[in-house]
Amino acid sequence: MTSFAPGVRARRRTALAAVLCAGLAVTTLTGCAGDDPDAGTNGLGKLSATEIDRKARAAADTAAAVRLSGKLISKGGDYTLDMQLNADGGTGSVTSKDNTFALLRVGDDLYLKADAAFWAQHGEGEDSATDGEAAAKLDDKYVKVPEDDPTYDQLRGFTEKKTLLDGLLTLHGSVNKGDRGKVTGVRTIEIMGGKGEGGALDVSLEGSPYPLRVARGGGGGTITLADWGKAFALEAPSEDDTVDYGGQLPKSSG
Repeated sequence: MTSFAPGVRARRRTALAAVLCAGLAVTTLTGCAGDDPDAGTNGLGKLSATEIDRKARAAADTAAAVRLSGKLISKGGDYTLDMQLNADGGTGSVTSKDNTFALLRVGDDLYLKADAAFWAQHGEGEDSATDGEAAAKLDDKYVKVPEDDPTYDQLRGFTEKKTLLDGLLTLHGSVNKGDRGKVTGVRTIEIMGGKGEGGALDVSLEGSPYPLRVARGGGGGTITLADWGKAFALEAPSEDDTVDYGGQLPKSSG
């Protein structure tokens, strides 16, 4: 009987290893199968950096909507964004060095909303400010931005899905693969322009290959992208919530 004991112990060890492996696979989706880092993913990590870049851009282009939040740093100013965008427009807030204001665009109709302090600080002319009474009337109301106003194109740019994504997702220099990581709990693969000086994208390894985070080259800020394809309400404000500014909007509002 004792001659069979080694074989019995070996079978028990094999069975125990199988049970442990099965249990670990539930929580890690890796290991026990050659430590495959792509197990349970969309397979994007196996592709070249150029292919990942192409697929991420295609996924972003075809998504019906997206939410962008984070900071943009440029020569024209620093902006903190929290915007929801789709093909028809966008809604959210923009914070610059001195101001915070809300933007809403439905088709070609663009609205700006800010507090009384914003309107009191800026006025109709280089040396004047909106008086306190007028500023109070504009407080927390939507003001429609005329399409011929100098600020229209600048402000509209913050509400354009294609315009913002085309700029954010462009990597400069040769595209290379970086490290694997996580963004808001989702596994990602990084691709970079050069060694990161040309920007970097963290692309989802789960589900559709959406870019989930953008680090702009040259210290240009970091933007998180979420709610891909998630529909949201986009309606023009009511007449009761809208006020006519009565003149050219302040150029410094952006």
